[in-house]
Amino acid sequence: MPQETSTQEPLLSVRNLQFEFTLRGQVLHALRGISLSVRKGESLAIVGESGSGKSVFVNTLMGLNAPNGHITGGSILYHGQDLTKLKSNEDWLQIRGGKIAMVMQDPMTSLNPLKTIGYQIQEAVELHQGVHGEEAKKRVFDLLREVGISDPERRYHQYPHEFSGGMRQRVVIAIAVACRPEILICDEPTTALDVTIQAQILGILKQMKEKYSLTTIYITHDLGVVANVADSIAVMYAGDFVETGSCNEIFYDPRHPYTWALLSSLPQLGIKGQDLYTIVGTPPNLFYEVHGDAFAARNPHPLKIDFVRRPPMYRITDTHYVRSWLADPRAPKMDPPEHIRMLREKGIALGVAGPEYGTAVPESGEDAGSISSAAPDGRAVSCKKEASHD
Repeated sequence: MPQETSTQEPLLSVRNLQFEFTLRGQVLHALRGISLSVRKGESLAIVGESGSGKSVFVNTLMGLNAPNGHITGGSILYHGQDLTKLKSNEDWLQIRGGKIAMVMQDPMTSLNPLKTIGYQIQEAVELHQGVHGEEAKKRVFDLLREVGISDPERRYHQYPHEFSGGMRQRVVIAIAVACRPEILICDEPTTALDVTIQAQILGILKQMKEKYSLTTIYITHDLGVVANVADSIAVMYAGDFVETGSCNEIFYDPRHPYTWALLSSLPQLGIKGQDLYTIVGTPPNLFYEVHGDAFAARNPHPLKIDFVRRPPMYRITDTHYVRSWLADPRAPKMDPPEHIRMLREKGIALGVAGPEYGTAVPESGEDAGSISSAAPDGRAVSCKKEASHD
């Protein structure tokens, strides 16, 4: 999370990371100064809409972004090594697979259709485990059993097209685990799978995490998936982390209007006879500079300052941070949607709800001067420093 509050050093520490793509002479600001820490053994989920920057972020951790993309600022510290300094493919090969591995979104494009699945898994075993021949083959059989593929001796000789989507995903997981990584990134690992198979794949990933002491990072837009696998959650919007916290804090004490919107969109929270909640509008165009809060234009009740100045990151608790002016003590009291009020009441009962307002972290805090909101009827509602919140 943004601040270090534990004596345990983070395994991966990202600080003020900025990443840009150059397209047809224009610059797209894909990552806008993001910061995040991941501790050894942690399971982190990064959630957000398509195009929010999730995959760009994790690809940056492995040096896999397109050639027209480049880091323009910040650092990525892994065991004290700054990965932003790695330039050549040879340098990255020391990190990819053996240190940080990834389960890609589409297993069919991850697997070579011309080679048997046994060959592809064994290739990873021989490269990263230092065993060969029959010993390597036996380890492949063991991995196939671990990911739930029966009759591995026969499956070893089959090709990817002979497997279903769920079986191919299991093979990709086996290849990633065969590399013996310290960090396993799962980029939408259950996309296009039915609900039953999704649960099986998530169960396998959790088993692999425990057996091989993995630190896992999940990329998803499905908060239902997150609830089953994550210790902590980072909510991403328009190339920025707008809220981070433990799984319970994000689900039962969310503070950012975008997090409210994502949770309200869950079918599980729908009310019989009412339309499901939808987030109106579209994310900002990142070819242009974003002024203020990137979510302001889609926020049903934005503050005036949301359109002017980017909010600092506020600390709610030692593990919960939010980039929203609503967390400022000077902000007018804003009631969240009905679904969120119900979740917060449960959070209070569970003891996971933090204080009403947060404290701006030192490196990001700025004096807002005056904070205003737009009332439902269009009248200006202002809140100066000395104003109350009644």
